[in-house]
This record gives sequence, structure tokens and C-alpha cells, in this order.
Amino acid sequence: MLDIIILILLILFIVGWLLMFLMRRRLIKRMVNKFGKILMEDRYQENIFEMVTGFKHMGFQRTFENNLRAESGDVLHRPLGSAKTWPDFEKLTFIPAQVAKFPTEYTEQIDMKVTIGPKAKKPMKLDIPLMISGMAYGIALSKEVRLALVDAVNQLGTALNSGEGGVMEEEIDGTNNYILQFSKTSWSKEKDLIKKASMIEIKFGQGALMSSGVVIPADELQGDIRKVLNLDDGEEAIIHNHFFENQTLEDFKNLVQELRDMTDGVPIGAKIGAGGKIEEDIDALLEIGVDYIAVDGAQAATHGAPPILSEDFGIPTIHGLQRAHQHLLKRKAREDVSLVISGGMFNAGQFLKAIALGADAVYLGSVVLFTLSHKQVLKAVPFEPPTQVVWYDGKYKDDFNRQEGTKALVNFINASTKEMEEGIRIMGKTALSEVKKDDLVSYDEAVARDIGVPYSAHSYEEEAAKQNKPGPMIEL
Repeated sequence: MLDIIILILLILFIVGWLLMFLMRRRLIKRMVNKFGKILMEDRYQENIFEMVTGFKHMGFQRTFENNLRAESGDVLHRPLGSAKTWPDFEKLTFIPAQVAKFPTEYTEQIDMKVTIGPKAKKPMKLDIPLMISGMAYGIALSKEVRLALVDAVNQLGTALNSGEGGVMEEEIDGTNNYILQFSKTSWSKEKDLIKKASMIEIKFGQGALMSSGVVIPADELQGDIRKVLNLDDGEEAIIHNHFFENQTLEDFKNLVQELRDMTDGVPIGAKIGAGGKIEEDIDALLEIGVDYIAVDGAQAATHGAPPILSEDFGIPTIHGLQRAHQHLLKRKAREDVSLVISGGMFNAGQFLKAIALGADAVYLGSVVLFTLSHKQVLKAVPFEPPTQVVWYDGKYKDDFNRQEGTKALVNFINASTKEMEEGIRIMGKTALSEVKKDDLVSYDEAVARDIGVPYSAHSYEEEAAKQNKPGPMIEL
């Protein structure tokens, strides 16, 4: 009997499908005619096309975000930073060596090593200039994702920043070059942790969030992270706006010296968001005695920030880098204080241009999350965003595979490093340290003027003279 019922249902399905197939043109035509009539006859104020006009007027993202504000009545915290189009490195290009100067042979090894905090007693020495930025355990990333980052940096010979979240023992113990972020929090300040760090970074601000603190509700911090942050049941996590009550620069001078003594001389640095008075911030950091400065441009991302902070504060990464480098030169501090840059850089060309403009190393953030998760994002899409695989509270965090993540990230950074090496060869150089601003031109006259490189529509000698530089030397 069941077989007969199944057969009947199968026949009905086939007949129904055939009828739909035969009538599809008629059905589609009727639907199009009906919708077209509504679209062409309804008054504009009640026409569905008004949505197009509204989105064009306000923008789809603004409309979407304003609806979230209307629903919650609270401050919106947008992940992954600003949606604005900021000035960036794209309008800069490198000068190839061809005939007047020859390229480096492909068999020649390129020296990609960097040193952060050269004047420190224990400077940090890395095989490559690409480091993993602070993306916090618990506040942002899951345990398995953080441990995948540990595995990756150890294979690559680079460094991992803790971010301002919790620090797991297996993370700091298992990482060869670990940067402990000293933040405006009550956690991750234990003496034992500080002594294990390869470098300390005092976090004054960042590109997407500036110097703002945040209160994280207790219900958003469930599981192991509460123990790591030393939070009592029901206690919220607070990232303050200040380190000290009535704080002064003298407080930070003492803090830097205390951290330097406690760690027996590892580099002590500071992270700031790039702002319109960046020179004043750098002067203050030089006064308190840091070994390196990490500048986070306005294109930088974070786990969540009020859009007003990520879109209406700060200056572009390229401008922050240019001004920071020039000011350190002016203060005659460039040889002593390393410069690390981050914010809105996603490929080898951008990384190498940042080095050419004065950075010693580049912090990678968003691009790490998306390459680390690679094909694993398919576990979340299309019904959830890709980041649900990596966030601490992500719906698919338990499906993240540590080994696959490590392999994907190592592949990406190795590929990027090889591309940078290829670029260095085609400039006729043999080391990362040889790449300078003199290797750049721009096809945009405003960018050329602002960054201080030749404008490519004119002869190099003419433009170099405008920039008070010598023309290229011919090497035969």
C-alpha cells in the first residue's frame, strides 16, 4: 500500500512539474505584467520604487544602521571598522629597475628580517615585517582561533599581539614572540604574565575606537573567559578611558620604567590611533620613553565600535604613517624608536608601500580573520555572516578547525612575503631595509604632493627637484 501511495505522489509531482514547465512563460509573463503595472501606475509616495530613491538619498548602510538604532535606542557597535572610502596607498606605484638599473636575479635571497625596539636591552627580532595585530580572546576571538594564530606566528617567525582581552596560559607560553597589550583594564596585568612577554604595548588608543573605553555586559561574557578575566558572577567587564586617576605623563614615565625593569629590558611601546595632532601625541610618547610606536589609521577595524568613532575621528593610515615618520626624523628619534603601522592594508603591495614610507613593520588584523577562516566561512554563510566562525560568541565557533585555520593563514602570509620579495627584486634591491620613499611615484598629483613623491606625468628629474631630491643614479 505504501509503495502505491509513493508511486501516486511521484506521478503527481512529475505531472505538476510538467504543467509548471509548460506554463512557465505564461506565469512569468503574468507576474511581470502585474508587477510592472503596479510599478508604473502607483503614485510615487506609495510606489515600491520609492525605496530605491530612499536608499540613494541616505545610502543602504545608513538606512540599515538607523533602523537598528530605532529598534534598540542604544549606541550602535559596528564590527570591522569604517565603511568610508579613505585615501590609501593605491595611487602610489614602485619604480622598476630595468635598463638604467638592473633588477636583482630571482635566485638572490632577499633579507626580510626586522628588529623592533633596537635600543632596548632585548629587542624583538622577526623573520618578516608582518605581525598579527591585537584581536582579543573572549572580547573578540574564540579560543581555537587564538591558538591557531599562535601556531601560525611560530611557523612564520613573526609576532602575535594579545589585544586587550584575556591571556590564556597556553597562548603566552606557546608563542615565541608574544606582545602583551597593557590596556585600561583590571586584567592581564599580573607580574607573571608581564615577565613572559617578548614585548609590552601600552594601549592609549586605536584607529576604529580611538581612546574610548567600553562596558561589556556580563551576559556577553560566558564560559572560560570569565575566569581568565577574573570576573565574579554577574560582573561586567570594563575597559576604562584612563589608566590612572588624574593621570599625568609622569605616571607613564614611571610605568614604562617599571615595565622595563620587570621584563629585564624587552621593548616597551605604545599604540595610538592616528589623529589630526599626531605630532603632539608622538612628542608625549618620546617624553615617556617608549621603544616603539604603533600607529593605527582610521581604516582600522575592531570587534565593535560606535560608527561615529570609526568614521568621524582620526586620519587615514597613509597620512598617519607619513606624518609619524617625518616627525620622528625631525625629532632625531627615528633610529631609536621603531614605527609599526596598521589599518586598512590587505595585500603585499600595500604592505611594501607602508615599509617604503617609513614603517618598520605592519600589523595585520581584518585580513588575518578572513584568510584564517578561508573556506571555513562556508559553515556560516549564507544564513550567518562569515565572522560567526571566529568570534568568541559566534554561532559556528565550535566548528572552527584550528589546523585548517593555521594552514590557510600561513599560506597567505607566506604568499604575501614572497610577493614583497619579488617587488624588492624588481626594484633592484636585496633587502627590505633598502626600500625607501625614493622608490615610489604617484599618478595622482595631489597624492604626489602630499606624500612627497614625484608625479608620474612629469620626468623624474623634474619632480625629484621639486621634492628636493637627487635624480636617479644610472648603474651599468
